Amino acid sequence: MPTVRPQTAPYGSWKSPITSSRITEQSIGLSEPMIDGDDIYWLEQRPKENRYAIVRWSRSGSAEDILPAPYSARTRVHEYGGGAWTVSDGVVYFSNDRSAPGQKPDRRLFRIDRRGATPVALTPVGPPDTDWRYADGTIDRGRRRWIGVRQQHTTAGPAGSQEERVENTIVAVSLQGAEPDPGTVLVSGHDFFSSPRLSPDGRWMAWLAWDHPNMPWVGTTLYLGEIDRSGIPARPTAIAGGATESIFQPQWSPDGSALFFVSDRTGWWNLCRYDVSRRSVDPVAPRQAEFGQAQWVFGLSTYAFAGQDRIVAAYGDRGVGRLALIGLASNDLTEIGLPFTDYSYVRTDGADLAVFRGGGPDTPAAIVRLDLGATTHQILKQAIELTRDSELAKYFSPAQPVEFPTTGGDTAFGLYYPPVNPDYAAPAGEQPPLMVKSHGGPTSAASSTLDLRIQYWTSRGIAVLDVNYRGSTGYGREYRNRLHRQWGIVDVDDCVNGAGFLADQGLVDRRRCVISGGSAGGYTTLAALTFRDFFQGGASYYGVSDVSALARTTHKFESRYLDWLIGKYPEEEALYRQRSPLFHVDRLAKPIIFFQGDEDRIVPPDQTEKMVDALRARNVPVGFFLLTGEQHGFRQAANIQRTLDAELYFYAVQVFRSGLRF
Repeated sequence: MPTVRPQTAPYGSWKSPITSSRITEQSIGLSEPMIDGDDIYWLEQRPKENRYAIVRWSRSGSAEDILPAPYSARTRVHEYGGGAWTVSDGVVYFSNDRSAPGQKPDRRLFRIDRRGATPVALTPVGPPDTDWRYADGTIDRGRRRWIGVRQQHTTAGPAGSQEERVENTIVAVSLQGAEPDPGTVLVSGHDFFSSPRLSPDGRWMAWLAWDHPNMPWVGTTLYLGEIDRSGIPARPTAIAGGATESIFQPQWSPDGSALFFVSDRTGWWNLCRYDVSRRSVDPVAPRQAEFGQAQWVFGLSTYAFAGQDRIVAAYGDRGVGRLALIGLASNDLTEIGLPFTDYSYVRTDGADLAVFRGGGPDTPAAIVRLDLGATTHQILKQAIELTRDSELAKYFSPAQPVEFPTTGGDTAFGLYYPPVNPDYAAPAGEQPPLMVKSHGGPTSAASSTLDLRIQYWTSRGIAVLDVNYRGSTGYGREYRNRLHRQWGIVDVDDCVNGAGFLADQGLVDRRRCVISGGSAGGYTTLAALTFRDFFQGGASYYGVSDVSALARTTHKFESRYLDWLIGKYPEEEALYRQRSPLFHVDRLAKPIIFFQGDEDRIVPPDQTEKMVDALRARNVPVGFFLLTGEQHGFRQAANIQRTLDAELYFYAVQVFRSGLRF
């Protein structure tokens, strides 16, 4: 057959089969796999349906939906949610997040016994001034109750000046009463709670708690209490953690003799074992690697027991994910060779079967079943269906880890994606434009898992650098702490220096660099365009423009986060104003496009609207999309598609100045 020569065309103008419609039509979110008996369950975020569905997979190979539409397994505890459902003995328990227009949101707990059945409400609809939200539940079989976190929102005061009070507790919801039960408080007295976990015999309960101004990756306390005759954990004792130690995922050994957890007391999130009888803590397979994650959402799990003396654990080694078996008798760690570089939500059946979410540079996120005895794996579901078009893989640009020097003599990290498209070649001597991505959080990390939203850009001839700036997870506590009081400075420096590093290497065109980010990444984007003169344009997705307004108006979970990121408010209000792009709009002269949800509680729309109005008054090229029905992070397929295409078009016209082929 004759060889088809690539067409010569400028970078940024290439036509790609990775279209926005393909991304939204074929992509779903996957999380929280669980094993119950012979069945495997997981959660699917479906943009086309605008809901979260629970799926059950049986050993026969069939998969079926458990929840009838329009039920949606999602919780708004901490606004970010997670841990909205659990399963026990074939019964699914979930928090619902759907409501009819004009009605109070239905955030009740439900039980569903079998596919096609009508879910039964376990909790009542709250009074008009009260909103109950539930998350992170476990089933207390012996006492026939659901135990988990409840967040109660209560509004009071005259219309127009109402104030909201938010209280977090651990509650028990009866599974045997004739009437719905809002929950009996078991534990209170802290600002936040997570991870209530019962010992196998039901005698003990462990849980995590923390208080303002800490976030869970800064300082949490692990408590242990013996459950008394009334069903309440009595005389709770703090056994690990504190204001400067982050504890993650307490979990009981199968025989209940020890409570395991992850602690960063050594500077790295490592496994530890608390012996209940000896009341002592010992390290488990210690190393300079991260066995924990930033607890932005509930339901996270990086390890699970595969028998009494063996653990299967996921960990990050300088940004690369690995999976291993840990022998508890010898304290040794043996890596399991699998084709993934990103692991999360690790679960087991307590023996030789494990399930997790995995992904890699050429593999989309997937629910994976692993036979630990034979070390063979099976992909049960992929976030992107590629089997219908295997030719698409030719257009993929795999992540390439990079390290680069930055301010203060430090080293920062990122994932570099060069342009890839077999149908095109660039003119001789031309370097590609670059998009720098700034992840949210900011205490979070870029993922190496194949993401069509990145390939959308690289297949059009636009290089991408996903920056793990200082403050990101995956590189130890010291690296995370470099963002302390430095938000808007070191993260911006690292984005600028990462782009400059690639330009110095001759990999990208320094004159055509843009920056894009969402939430905290949107703030870094705005700060980079306002306070630095490097990027030629950018995009802010629900980004913060006024950090003092964020301190005053954001939700409880993050309301004191800025104390750590910038300084105490209002005592250091001048510093907040200094770091807020909104008050320095006169320094922003580069084209920028904004995307904002009209129901965003974390970054309210008025922040973005003020920034847009100020830029338009100065005749700066600006685009603005206010999306109906969207919150903090877009979930509707039509809106995801619309924002991708709008951002590309905006850059093509305002920055790259190249012909555009959709």
